[in-house]
Amino acid sequence: MTRGTFLRGARVTLAAAVAVTMVGALSVPAFAAATPPTDGPASVADLAEKLLGAVVNISTSQTVKGTEGPGAVPMPQLPEGSPFQDFFDDFFKDRGGDNDGAGQKVQSLGSGFVIDAQEGIVVTNNHVIADADDIEVNFSDGITLKAKLIGTDTKTDIAVLKVDPKGHKLTAVKFGDSNKMRIGDWVMAIGNPFGLGGTVTVGIISARNRDINSGPYDDFIQTDAAINRGNSGGPLFNMDGEVIGINTAIISPSGGSIGIGFSIPAQMAEGVVDQLRQYGETRRGWLGVRIQPVTDDIAESLGMDTPKGALVAGIIKGGPVDKGQIQPGDVVLKFDGKDIHEMRDLPRVVAESPVGKAVDVLLVRKGKEMTVQVTLGRLEDGEKIAGNEDAGGQDEGNRGGDEQAPVATASVLGMTVGELNDDTRKKFGIAADVSGVVITDVAKDSAAAERGIQAGEVITEIAQESVASPKDVMDRIAALKDQGRKNALLMLASKSGELRFVTVRMD
Repeated sequence: MTRGTFLRGARVTLAAAVAVTMVGALSVPAFAAATPPTDGPASVADLAEKLLGAVVNISTSQTVKGTEGPGAVPMPQLPEGSPFQDFFDDFFKDRGGDNDGAGQKVQSLGSGFVIDAQEGIVVTNNHVIADADDIEVNFSDGITLKAKLIGTDTKTDIAVLKVDPKGHKLTAVKFGDSNKMRIGDWVMAIGNPFGLGGTVTVGIISARNRDINSGPYDDFIQTDAAINRGNSGGPLFNMDGEVIGINTAIISPSGGSIGIGFSIPAQMAEGVVDQLRQYGETRRGWLGVRIQPVTDDIAESLGMDTPKGALVAGIIKGGPVDKGQIQPGDVVLKFDGKDIHEMRDLPRVVAESPVGKAVDVLLVRKGKEMTVQVTLGRLEDGEKIAGNEDAGGQDEGNRGGDEQAPVATASVLGMTVGELNDDTRKKFGIAADVSGVVITDVAKDSAAAERGIQAGEVITEIAQESVASPKDVMDRIAALKDQGRKNALLMLASKSGELRFVTVRMD
């Protein structure tokens, strides 16, 4: 996918919507459209009629300077004598033409849906209302109400708004169970594409658990129901009329639907919405670990049959598991009864868990499965300290007089390793609380160099056993070879003590 083809949705400026519509009448190539399935429900008219009233248009305005704002739209180049020339002259008159720095109002449109008719609670995408000075909610019966922002969550791109119904009877919809949805199930999207108002499209669920690298908790539902600019924040319904997703992004080289759209699953969205309504912010669970994927090489080096789970690469000082419940080198297989198939599963499952909850964690430590219990902290608190702490949490202690002994070195796996003493700490700038065996040189084109290992890093463990001298390194590598292992799992500390795991070929 080339840069720019992923559209985080689908907020659309009014100027852009009009320009696209009018230029399209001048034989500009139309957006590519997904081919609808040939078979499907006999009719969705009754379902659509019941749901349309709960889906709203979100109108926002923002003041920007000059033509540099996100809503600034250049004057289209029209053929000489075009019958639309007067229209565009009026529309774009004084829009961004001044260079005096004066602000101008830019309006944008998106979609949303009502989940509480009595309280007037509306759900949409964060990017639909981001940086807005004014937010209005437009209902299908023509009512327009001012909206107050209750809370936003940038990690999942969700925002919650509140309107005062003022005696108006609103229609609400409820979240369904997105976990029950299967690939191939029929779904319906309703939204505001290109500012056109309540538009209904139908398709199927094309895929589940999509990671599009848009945030830490990516777990999108992929659908081929047509979603375009302006659909962002709108609901994706199942055939029972329940919201099983919030439409938020598309992939498109043209800017229009090609049948690849993404929705935030209700399983994730409902918890975020509840927290935003209750607290005005999110309160996610926090484990306090740094993790990395379990690759084939790492699995082999740990004696695991298949690569699965999340490998703990470091412990956050002051975090929930800083007292040794979980240790670097552990592989988390289950969290609170939920399987951790791959690394990205763990942050999402932990974040969905309540702060302060005691949970069981199934992990592999030194080749053996074991269960430990941990009590979760709050992610938002943890983020304040995670950036500056020593991620290692492993301090073997100083060796006293040994640090004054002559430096002993050894060559192994393309690395030259030596004792970590005052001289080598000073030479490589290694923190005082980092312990292990320092790497003084890495041979070019060696197995270690291929893994990005650099001089100045410190080997703290090999195959989950601590090392304190070059002899320890040699002995551990020899033992692994005797066991028939093909790879050695090294736990490396950076100069500041941040840990990572690397596998190095031994053949």
